[in-house]
Amino acid sequence: MHSASRVTIVNVGYRSTNFWVISAGTSRLLLDLGWPGSMDTMRTNLSRMDVPLQQIHSGLATHYHIDHAGLAQDLKRAGMRLLVVDLQVPWISRMADHIKPTDHFTPITLHDNHVVTLAESRAALAAIGIDGQILPTPGHSPDSVSLLLDTGEVFTGDLTHPMFATDDTVDEVTASWDRLAAHGATTVYPGHGPTRML
Repeated sequence: MHSASRVTIVNVGYRSTNFWVISAGTSRLLLDLGWPGSMDTMRTNLSRMDVPLQQIHSGLATHYHIDHAGLAQDLKRAGMRLLVVDLQVPWISRMADHIKPTDHFTPITLHDNHVVTLAESRAALAAIGIDGQILPTPGHSPDSVSLLLDTGEVFTGDLTHPMFATDDTVDEVTASWDRLAAHGATTVYPGHGPTRML
């Protein structure tokens, strides 16, 4: 468990993907939303970390790929509100293009999500007790965003280090990391692998 000033952060990840629960008291946000067909595993991992599923107020996917948003609709049915940045909306339905029937994916409905602009993200997070903002961080995918807490912790999903970016994405990836650093990011909580300093 990691602690920010009045926020706690725990990893409930599995299958080599990190899923971060960011808690402000009993109000909690799930950052990245599980693999499809794995609700039992998600419930088990939440329980193991003493996080009641019913306290997951909101969920945010850093991008709409199968390993980061696969349980979004299942979690909505369990009571979670899906927070979506407006630039991500077109990518939700495109995710289904990469799903196989054996994945047991539940399609994500669009009409009942809490859609915000990047400029509105600070107020949306403050409403659940989290001080921070959502920033655009394309590079891995056009819909990639990162959640940056005011205390410097940043949740980056699949934004790779520029050293590992492809020739056609290195400029975009570098610009995304520069944006995070300029906004005060200090500690990286990635979608895969351990935390690290920026």
